[in-house]
Amino acid sequence: MYGDSMLNMNSTLREITSEKLTVDHLAALQTATNALRGEQFRASAGEGEGELLRNLFAALSRLGVDVQLLLEETSSREDLSLCLKTTAECFRGLRNACVRCPHNQSFLRDQGSIKLSFEILAKLLQTSPEASSDSSEGECGPEDSEESTGEELILSLSLSLSLSFFPLAALRCGVQFLGNVSVGNQLCKDDVWQFGSPQIFWDLLQLPDEKSVAYTCMVIHTCLDDQKTAELVDDVKVSLKIMELCRSLPAVDWTVLIATQHFFKSSELIRRMYIEMTDEERLALLELILAQLGVAEEQRAGLIPLSIAHFLASCFTDHCRDVLTLGSDHQEAALVVVRLLEVLCEMTSDCKEFMALQDHSDLLSTTVDLLKEVDSMGKTSRNVFTAAHDFCLTSPEGADACPAHSVKAHLIRLIGNLCHRHVLNQDKVREMDGIALILDNCCIDSKNPFISQWAVFALRNILEHNQENQKLIQGLRRQGLADDTLVRDMGFRVEERDGSLLLRCLKKDP
Repeated sequence: MYGDSMLNMNSTLREITSEKLTVDHLAALQTATNALRGEQFRASAGEGEGELLRNLFAALSRLGVDVQLLLEETSSREDLSLCLKTTAECFRGLRNACVRCPHNQSFLRDQGSIKLSFEILAKLLQTSPEASSDSSEGECGPEDSEESTGEELILSLSLSLSLSFFPLAALRCGVQFLGNVSVGNQLCKDDVWQFGSPQIFWDLLQLPDEKSVAYTCMVIHTCLDDQKTAELVDDVKVSLKIMELCRSLPAVDWTVLIATQHFFKSSELIRRMYIEMTDEERLALLELILAQLGVAEEQRAGLIPLSIAHFLASCFTDHCRDVLTLGSDHQEAALVVVRLLEVLCEMTSDCKEFMALQDHSDLLSTTVDLLKEVDSMGKTSRNVFTAAHDFCLTSPEGADACPAHSVKAHLIRLIGNLCHRHVLNQDKVREMDGIALILDNCCIDSKNPFISQWAVFALRNILEHNQENQKLIQGLRRQGLADDTLVRDMGFRVEERDGSLLLRCLKKDP
């Protein structure tokens, strides 16, 4: 049923390889593109000798030569525009031919279409695009969901041309073809990775066009596996760019999928990236790790290896004193430490895969020492660590206004987690005089919401099945009421009666 239309298309497509480009050639490609949307037509295109696919590849080969010549020479505006539109349409047709069609994928791979596509993309990337405020017109979806007419080409200056066009549509559709030819086809994935990584992927990720970047991330995600992720360790610039895009282009889901499904499985890659990152980039990475720790346990299993947890714990122990700079003009490093602390709290909150952190050589002692120092700073002078009773700080807006928000509470929480059913750590806290320190923080502090609850939780874990620690608590003696200034400021007073403490409202006093 497709014989006559296929014959006519092939006849016109063959002309592209030998004649000067015309709008009729562009129209023939558009007809082929539309026909290849149909599943049956796609299947028939690859049957026998696959003449239609051969002609599309031959047309792309000719267009690759024309693109190079037109970019190197002074060409008319019309010739360059037609060449770029025809190139985009040829990529669009090849893209459609690969949708859920493994035979066509392999056929085009054997023709050399993957290598040729990267060669053309490299030529197109030689132009210097200016960011456009309107780059939505002429877009094409991953499976040809858009019409192919009406593309707008962004004007840009070039050293070789007084006026040339930035080939946005051709780049987008070329990348989409590489994505479709790779889906479910390991040999194609390997070829795409071989020809694209790292330089052309890097150049594509630098484009000032969100859709081109999103399609490139789709291709990278499709191709990545454990072996290819390991290759990224040697040159982390692409990985760092993807992590940057997680923060700068939050609407592009592919970047997060690449990070969580591939990067997080490689402790060596995470280590290399973390070392190279700025503090702002580290915060974004840690936020992403926190989000992954928040998913259900059955979904979280295996997402983040224990080796990454140990690396982050060592980062915390090595740089924890940076937190003492909170409230200064240069507190970025301190904020990273705070986020590391939050990550470690989540990792040790009954996440079985990370409970080996209880045996980390320095984590517990460093945390206790830091709590001592923070507590002492807050008492000896007025600073961000000084306890406060302004309960507007417990709101989300208040938390943003206080850089040290919940730091002490998190430190106490981490100590409690590390001591859970771990006798050696329980003993270490006692030997470091940490029990009295935690008892001293059973108080109300609006900078540290729920700190008293975390203190009680930590004490419970420190005392559980530990006779020596229990004896220490039992040996405490009543010394009378503590300073109740805070309680009075809140409109109450503390009254001792028959060995019990009662909270009375001040207005009821005679």
